[in-house]
Amino acid sequence: MSRASVAVGGETVSEIGPGMLVLLGVKKGDTPAEAEKIATKLLKLRIFEDEEGRMNEPLGEREILCISQFTLYGGTRKGNRPSWIEAAGGEEAEPLYDLVCERLGAKKGIFGAEMKVDLVNEGPVTLLLEA
Repeated sequence: MSRASVAVGGETVSEIGPGMLVLLGVKKGDTPAEAEKIATKLLKLRIFEDEEGRMNEPLGEREILCISQFTLYGGTRKGNRPSWIEAAGGEEAEPLYDLVCERLGAKKGIFGAEMKVDLVNEGPVTLLLEA
């Protein structure tokens, strides 16, 4: 379970109480069908503790904060400076980011902005999902 907030220029843009922080990367060639699939998967994940302390509960009434994160597709196989050639450009990525956020009912950061993301990750549980 996480508590998270995002700020731009020192001003908080969005924040959530208990819930899930999603760092969403969109790669070149991703489609609306893949965006729908990842949103559905996120909503069905059973990653929250039940009464017995086991990860067995879905999101339920908890909140989601979704942040666009093109750097997830940073390549470092060649050289020491990351390359983002796999990441989709803004014109391709933003509509898919908006679609995922809409399907999740998520609070959002500001697409393309330099943001400060604060996270308190209880557990911690961090997963990598791909459509």
